[in-house]
Formats: sequence, structure tokens, C-alpha cells
Amino acid sequence: MIYIAGERIQKILANAGLGSRREMEDRIRAGRVTLNGRVAQLGARAQATDQIRLDDQLVQQRTDRTRFMLLYNKPEGELVTRADPQGRATVYDRLPPAPGGRWISVGRLDLNSSGLLLLTNDGELAQRLMHPRYQLAREYAVRVRGLVTPEKLQQLVQGIRLDDDWARFEEIVESGGEGINRWFHVVLMAGRKREVRRLWQAVGTEVSRLKRVRYGPIILDSSVRAGQWRELNKIERRAILQAVQLKTDQLWGRLPSHRK
Repeated sequence: MIYIAGERIQKILANAGLGSRREMEDRIRAGRVTLNGRVAQLGARAQATDQIRLDDQLVQQRTDRTRFMLLYNKPEGELVTRADPQGRATVYDRLPPAPGGRWISVGRLDLNSSGLLLLTNDGELAQRLMHPRYQLAREYAVRVRGLVTPEKLQQLVQGIRLDDDWARFEEIVESGGEGINRWFHVVLMAGRKREVRRLWQAVGTEVSRLKRVRYGPIILDSSVRAGQWRELNKIERRAILQAVQLKTDQLWGRLPSHRK
């Protein structure tokens, strides 16, 4: 058996959370990736000591192949970004350091939205969880202001054109409230920017509260208060990997401190 040192560059880039392997292969073909100062070729391998750049930006390679994943209950008023020019709070302010790399958010929640946010140090896992191919349901609790009729609910399930594409809720369940302020649980199979708010706005109503309560097989439980995090348990870890067709035998790590 011949041992070839290093990993393929497209895998390194995907593990760094920069996109799927296929997307990284396209960027390599386009000449946007360099290895130690030279344009990288598809299939090239690199080691931890090699310097990889994408669009002239240095890529931080993961040094720890152990997989970690957090469930975070995002409060309103926090940004899902690493740094904000205005100095506003971000979700990363409350998180523990990510072993061997950085935390990668699985999708986003806007400033005024709250609830379940998954984060991992595994770029490939994050990309799969966001990819439409795996059809992972996102469920939200939504408080809507305005007149909601059966005809509007039917419209939202059948589909509405937003900009240049169609969008729809897979499911809508009424969950309380009265008058012009009512709560619903809605399910989407994709996570485009502000899609829940834009769908309700398209039928003449306004979302006044929005909280994500489920992402694929992972449910936000009452033990995690706003601004707190926890690691996934064994059952959740197995379920999340099965949902995106990844092997379940890769080593999962435990963080040294469980302070929230």
C-alpha cells in the first residue's frame, strides 16, 4: 500500500466551512485557490504546514479532526456573525472556544429572530445540513399581526412568488392567540433569507415574533434558556449524521467545560 501524505485540498476547504466539496472543486478549477503561492490543481494534497489561500485569503486549516456540535438558544438582538462594525452582540460572544478551528453556524437567524441555532467545527457537516438535497425541515413558532383567513393560509401552503422564485410552507398549524395577534407553527424545507417573514408579508400580514424550534431531527428543548448552549447528546448526534448520510462512527468530542 502506498501512503500519500496530506488531504485533498477540496476536502480541507470544505472542512474549513467554506462550501461543499463540489463548490470547492469548482473554485479550484477556476484558479481561485493557491497552494504555497502557486495555483492549486484539482486533486492536489496539502498538509497542516502548507499555506492555502482562497481568493487570496489565508485558509485556517482544522488541526483537530474530532467533531463537535452545539445547540444554542439565540436571543433576539444577537447577530450571527463573527464581528460587527457597530459593536453589537453576536452569538459567538457566549460560546466556548471551538477545538481545533472555529464554530460554523448551520444557517442563520436574523437580528430580531430567536431560537435554535446549530454550530459545529465540521465544515462538511455544516454544508450538508444546509444543502437542499437533504430536505431538512425547519420549524418556526411565529406570532402574526393582521387578518389571517383560510384563503391566505391556503395560499401560503400552495406557494407564493417571492422576487424571482417560488416559496411555500410545508405545513401551518394554528397554535394560539386571538384577534389580529395569532401564533402559528410553520415548516419550511429550505432556509432562504428572511423567507418566513417574506411569505407572511406577501399575504398582507406582519411577523412580530419569530422563533426557530426545530432543525431537522434536532428540537429546541426547554432546558436550554435564551443565551445558553449545550452539546448534542448521543441520540441527537446519531440522528443528525443519518439525516445527511454521513458515517456515524467518526469520533465525537466533549468540550472540557460545560459552563453555559
